[in-house]
Amino acid sequence: MSGGSLRRLIGGIAIFVLGFASRANAESVDRVVVRFVAPEIGGVRAPRFIFARELAFEARLEALTDSEFARHSERPYLERHVQSALERSVAETLLASLRVEPSPTEGDVSNQAELARRILLDRIGGEDVLKSAGRAEGIGEGDMIAIFRRRARAGIYLDRMVAPMLAPTPAELRQVYATEPHPYSSMTFDQAQLALGRWVVGRRLRDAFDLYFQNARQRLEVTVIAP
Repeated sequence: MSGGSLRRLIGGIAIFVLGFASRANAESVDRVVVRFVAPEIGGVRAPRFIFARELAFEARLEALTDSEFARHSERPYLERHVQSALERSVAETLLASLRVEPSPTEGDVSNQAELARRILLDRIGGEDVLKSAGRAEGIGEGDMIAIFRRRARAGIYLDRMVAPMLAPTPAELRQVYATEPHPYSSMTFDQAQLALGRWVVGRRLRDAFDLYFQNARQRLEVTVIAP
């Protein structure tokens, strides 16, 4: 799918999703807004779906990590946040479906899901902010767990099958601390190490998800489901 075609599709999705929060209380049934297929998930015989509430929630989270937007806007999110949320959801779904060797245990997935949650909480400002975003879009704790488990499985695939990225060494963290801009410059390295580690992992995963989506674009078939 070309970049222009996808942008037009996202524009149509955004028009619906941007208004979904205001209608959420009046609608008792969620809606599918996107169907997508790709060879790695079984092609046309195994379509995957994205629902309006989930996409609206993830767009809201994207906006919360956009510091300039969050500081100056009263709107919950913009079209670009819907686009980022859609692309990340698709990339994570594709990666989470791929075979990993050795296969992750339940403990592996649970631990990585908790790390994914902590990475997000660091970026958006804590658990209360996450829960508020969930309430605004009708997303409960079970829905959030599913999203973080999807993110966990995608991250585990990248770490084991592409390149190690989930456990930066102390030497790598010291290098980042000393040479790169990061949110923890007011702390000593010892004070910042745990949070800096999550920040580094989060950045690596975001970059990897973005790259995977760009590489997958040509083999994706994305359909907007008209509201």
